[in-house]
Amino acid sequence: MINLVDFTGKKIVVAGASSGIGQASAVTLSRLWGQMILVARREDKLNETLGMLEGSGHRYYCADLSNTDVIDGLIGEIVQDCGAIDGLVYSAGVSTARPLKQLTPEILRDVFAVNYFGFIETVRQLTRKGRFNPGMRIVAVSSIASKCGDGGHVAYSGSKAAVDGSVRCIAKELAAKGICINTVAPALTRTAMFEGYIAKYGEDSESYSGLLRRQYLGIVEVQHVANAIAFLMSSAAKFITGICMPVDGGYTSC
Repeated sequence: MINLVDFTGKKIVVAGASSGIGQASAVTLSRLWGQMILVARREDKLNETLGMLEGSGHRYYCADLSNTDVIDGLIGEIVQDCGAIDGLVYSAGVSTARPLKQLTPEILRDVFAVNYFGFIETVRQLTRKGRFNPGMRIVAVSSIASKCGDGGHVAYSGSKAAVDGSVRCIAKELAAKGICINTVAPALTRTAMFEGYIAKYGEDSESYSGLLRRQYLGIVEVQHVANAIAFLMSSAAKFITGICMPVDGGYTSC
């Protein structure tokens, strides 16, 4: 039997690895024999993720990717320590809910700084000569919010739509280097964001009932998203680039 999802000998950077989808992705890829290079702001959370990984040779680096000035040095340090990179999972991100009248330029900049600017700069620096191996694959975590609007989510939806739109362009530029890049777009997923939603609306609310009628397979688990990321990172997805893959429990089929 051919194992199409095998990351033996592959060095994969996971940005936003301290929790949620990023953490689940790092654990899943380590179980598929990948060498994980974890990036996030909090060292205690990175140590927590590190302890969940299988295999050996994993590393972590503390960095705030909203500060794009540090990314060149970060990637340079990673490559110096670990060698050229085979993959990137970009799961770093923030969300904020503000009505338009409260959406100041400062709030917009804060959201875009990590969700979009940090992503673009990480990809730009990682795809420089000598920093990646042929066949490198990149997957960013987007959201169905990039396609489905909701009041109060201008900044978050806008940043994710920017990621999806840019990836379609980047895919064409990086094809000549043998690099594929895609995004996954989860619907409401059981993360801290979901817990905040439940705390605000409650499981008995009409808002939650209406969401489940549309997201009819139920709330997305982080493992579901990690599985999709693992596929797109693998040789099984060799001919897939420039797409956004929904992982949404049926949300966008309605």
